[in-house]
Amino acid sequence: MEFGDEGQSFARLSGAVDAARESGLAAVSANDHFLFQTPWLDGATALAAVIDRSGALELATTVANVALRGPVPLAKTLAALDVLSGGRVIAGVGPGSSERDYDAVGVLFEERWERFDEAVAILRPLLRDEPPPETRRHYALPGSPQAPAPGRPGGVPIWIGSWGSAAAAGRGLRRQESRPG
Repeated sequence: MEFGDEGQSFARLSGAVDAARESGLAAVSANDHFLFQTPWLDGATALAAVIDRSGALELATTVANVALRGPVPLAKTLAALDVLSGGRVIAGVGPGSSERDYDAVGVLFEERWERFDEAVAILRPLLRDEPPPETRRHYALPGSPQAPAPGRPGGVPIWIGSWGSAAAAGRGLRRQESRPG
């Protein structure tokens, strides 16, 4: 994210990751907007650019808009990052808080929660090599398993987040409660 007028560069991005690693932080993360009042790099691209510098840091998306990116393309991106990083990716996903992002791709902002729920229901099995849901309205499924699979045993963890949203908190709790164990 750009603060002031420093601009975007690989050197600036690398410096931030170096500082995080040297400070003993657990992860670095990159946000996701198509349009925003403050310029920032594409999150997945930025994370890929610093894999070699990140050491043992987890690489997290915060918060990838799965409803707009689509569960199949996002699963492919996250699996590739996970393989290239040796299994260190965390998929932070949400419906997005910016109506401008939805307008930019021609999707109704009012559909964000419906699309988000369906997209996560598809994304989760794609990142864990599980069967996808049979019922869907907005997204197609691949005709065969995605390859390569994520590098992390058990697949890429999915964290649900949203900007101060009770709807997101309820979804996260509901998914956690439904998990075995």
